[in-house]
Amino acid sequence: MTKWVLLWVVAGPVAAQYWYPKHSFTAGAGAAQPRANLTGPLRDSAVLTLGYGYRLHRYFQADVGLDTIFYGARVRDFLDTRAFGPLRIRDYQFLIPFGGRVILPIDRGRFVVSAGGGGVRLQYAELLRQPSEYFNLDCYVCGTRGGWGYYGLAGGSVALDRRKHFRLGVTGKVYQGHTRGDPLGLLSVFRSRDRWANVAGEFGISFLS
Repeated sequence: MTKWVLLWVVAGPVAAQYWYPKHSFTAGAGAAQPRANLTGPLRDSAVLTLGYGYRLHRYFQADVGLDTIFYGARVRDFLDTRAFGPLRIRDYQFLIPFGGRVILPIDRGRFVVSAGGGGVRLQYAELLRQPSEYFNLDCYVCGTRGGWGYYGLAGGSVALDRRKHFRLGVTGKVYQGHTRGDPLGLLSVFRSRDRWANVAGEFGISFLS
């Protein structure tokens, strides 16, 4: 009986230190800064971020996400329609990162710092403001361009509750890649070397399976 009590006393803290949330969802907002061939044709813009992470291990997490950059190319064109008049065309830049990160918990996971990277899909598009959510028009003059690249990130967060389900943090990402396709604003039709430096404040929710 005594040996089982001792085993529980020793194994309990050891098991507890390996407890961690398996799933995490984050949403954030911040700023995106274009670099490389994007400097000039594109401008600093607002970015909204969404992310999902699955903890493969206490110190490792697989990531996938979406960064949506608003009006980086400052496109303000219109499509003239007979039924609805002129409809506005605006540009968006979609960055879809997929990779992983190393996680370092501090103070029993109250604070977390992380760094990582992986691949990214870059997709830029001009989108038409639709006249109704029930009726959509094709935009035959809207351009798109896309490509592939890679990214790196670093960030940190702090738990807002004792059970560490809710977190507040900040993450910086640098994207590097190439895109080609239609011209976008002042960005030419030729293949471009693209770089984005994004930083966003994030709110996160974490939980077990």
